[in-house]
Amino acid sequence: MPLTPQTYWVEHAWIDHEVRPAVLVTADAAGRIDTVTPGVTDPPAGAVPLHGLTLPGLANAHSHAFHRALRGTSQAPPAGSSAPDDAAAATGSFWTWRETMYAVADRLTPESYHDLARAVYAEMALAGITAVGEFHYLHHAPGGSRYQDPNAMGEALAAAATAAGVRLTLLDTCYLSAGFGAPPGPTQTRFSDGDALAWARRVDALDPGGDTVLGAAVHSVRAVPADQLSVVGDWARERRAPLHVHLSEQPAENTDCLTHHGRTPTRLLADHGLLGPSTTAVHATHLTAADIDLLGSTTTGVCMCPTTERDLADGIGPAVALRDAGSPISLGSDSHAVIDLLEEARAVELDERLRTGRRGHWTAHQLLTAATRHGHAALGRPDGGRIAPGAPCDLATVALDSVRTAGARPRLAAETVVFAGTAADVRHTVVGGRHIVRDGDHQLVPRVPEALTDAVEALRG
Repeated sequence: MPLTPQTYWVEHAWIDHEVRPAVLVTADAAGRIDTVTPGVTDPPAGAVPLHGLTLPGLANAHSHAFHRALRGTSQAPPAGSSAPDDAAAATGSFWTWRETMYAVADRLTPESYHDLARAVYAEMALAGITAVGEFHYLHHAPGGSRYQDPNAMGEALAAAATAAGVRLTLLDTCYLSAGFGAPPGPTQTRFSDGDALAWARRVDALDPGGDTVLGAAVHSVRAVPADQLSVVGDWARERRAPLHVHLSEQPAENTDCLTHHGRTPTRLLADHGLLGPSTTAVHATHLTAADIDLLGSTTTGVCMCPTTERDLADGIGPAVALRDAGSPISLGSDSHAVIDLLEEARAVELDERLRTGRRGHWTAHQLLTAATRHGHAALGRPDGGRIAPGAPCDLATVALDSVRTAGARPRLAAETVVFAGTAADVRHTVVGGRHIVRDGDHQLVPRVPEALTDAVEALRG
């Protein structure tokens, strides 16, 4: 349905790596930016004021919506235990965390997943996120039986994003095995279609509707046999769809891949034609110098998820080396330990400072580009992430008068927002010219904290 054309008066706008004051932005009936006029100190009657620093809408390039139900839970020791060693055992590694995650996954239905994802995507909108990439592998019912509609879970996610007012890229994920040379385990039967051709047939029948972009994902090289990787790559290439893959998140993945295939996961993907500018490698934490060169020379994007990578003790990825090699860097909140793209952005720089003992690897403007333009491109939305005529009118306004940001010089507003601001400072989120968050309140999902509580409580065992 066409929108009423809208005019926004933006106190400060981040445009082409500059902070510009008093900008008038008009949106047409299709929800795209029509004009951008800086220096309008007297806004016309009817213009909606956006006070603070307005950015292009943020892009969360990597999400597992159901992981939001784990927040806090995965940090605790077993019930009834008080010994410090028990806490270490409960939270000690990615692999112990994964078992907790699988237990939550096994309780989800299309209805409960819709309710949880709607609340999670609403939380994202409150954080200034206007587009999300959902790395979706929870396809079937417990035990692997098919729903009457084999895409019921994916369609529930698409409906949830629409209800929350955010743009969705549904990255339907091929997940076939529990490890190199292993069949699906009891939990993975919910994820597996049997083989890659069956995965492709199911995805071809998926019509998420609306503004949802349909993409593909390889869960990892340990979860998709090497002889089936090209099926997923060909599907994405033929449809010009984005392709994402978890890559070298854990050293064990690299060791096992070398044992089974005599090459690194990056080299294995390259040998099967999966690298390129439409592909995004997620995490890419444990890479060799040759891996970095391969990703950069093919302009393969890399999505960093620092809050999850530190939460799971995965390590610090080589973001600077990847950027310098030619890989566009995007950002994701992944397991949703927190949902805050500003925190993800500054963590890329701050983690690098810890590793190297030096400052100044990334400017605030480079980090905002990762959170906006590069993220939208990774999600198959290359026209997004800009405040410019013809781009979608997707905006996120961050307050410059909160306790964290007050006192900032306007010319340093980008630095202040990136290195001191948080999701709690987002005041407005506009998607397609439509106010989704106004003055910190979600306009479509009332009482988002209560919606999250209800959805998470419904999954408690």
